[in-house]
Amino acid sequence: MMGRTHALTGWCAGLALAPAVGAGSVHQAVVFAATTAGFALLPDLDHPGASASRLLGWLTGALSWLLRRVSAGLYALTKGPRDENVTGKHRHMSHTVLFAAGLGALTSWGTETGGPWAVVGVVVFGLMLAEGALGDWLLPVSGAAVAWWFFTAPPDRAGELESITGWLGVAVAAGCLTHCLGDALTEAGCPFLFPVPIAGETWYEIRPPKVLRFKTGKKVEKRLIFPVFAVLAVLLVPGVWDRSVSTFERLFVPPASQQATTP
Repeated sequence: MMGRTHALTGWCAGLALAPAVGAGSVHQAVVFAATTAGFALLPDLDHPGASASRLLGWLTGALSWLLRRVSAGLYALTKGPRDENVTGKHRHMSHTVLFAAGLGALTSWGTETGGPWAVVGVVVFGLMLAEGALGDWLLPVSGAAVAWWFFTAPPDRAGELESITGWLGVAVAAGCLTHCLGDALTEAGCPFLFPVPIAGETWYEIRPPKVLRFKTGKKVEKRLIFPVFAVLAVLLVPGVWDRSVSTFERLFVPPASQQATTP
C-alpha cells in the first residue's frame, strides 16, 4: 500500500477511535487523527527508501538501519519450518501487532514520564510523517486545532494535557496496526499475527481471498480505495456527518406536513 493511503487510512482510524478514548471535541479528534495518520507510516521505517526512513536524514536513516538488523535477527531466530527463505528485514518485526502494542506502551510511558515536551515531540513527529504523505494542508489544520484548544480550553490546561498523554499511546498503536491491516490487503500480505504459528509458519502472511487483494499503487488503490477513504476522512470529523445529514434532509426531504396525503 502506498504511503499516502497508509496515512489516509490512519487518519480515518484515528477519527473513528477518538470518541472511544475521550478525544471527542473537534480539536482533540484532529490532533489524535493526525498522530495516528503519521504513525501509520512508521512500520515502513524498516525500508531504507520509505518516507519515514528519510524524514530526519541521518537520524531516521540510522534508526531504519538498526530496525532492519534487529528484524533480520529476530526472523532468523524464530522462523518456522515453512517460513520463506528471506532476510526478514522488510514487512516483518515492525509489521506485527506486538510491535504496535509495544510502541504504543512505550509512548504512553514516555509521555507520562517526560511531560509536555515528550507529548509535543510525539505529536510533532507524527505530524511531520503525515504531512509528508498527505500534503502541506495538514499542518495548518492541525495548528488551528492546537490554537483552538489553547484559546478555548478551561484554565486547567494541565488536566487537558494529561488527557492527551493518556491517549497518545493509543494513537501510535492504532496507526501501526492500521498500517499492518492495509498491507494485509495487498498481494504480499502481512505477518502481523507473529508469533502465532499458522500452517508451520511463525511469520504467516495474513491476506484475504485472492479476489479481494490488490496490487500496491495500481488502479484499485488509486481509483477506489484512496477516493473512498478521502470522503470518509471528511465525514468522520466530529459534527460533519450530522450536519451533512441535516443539510440533505433540509434540501431533499419535504416537511412532514407536505408528506401527508389527504384521504
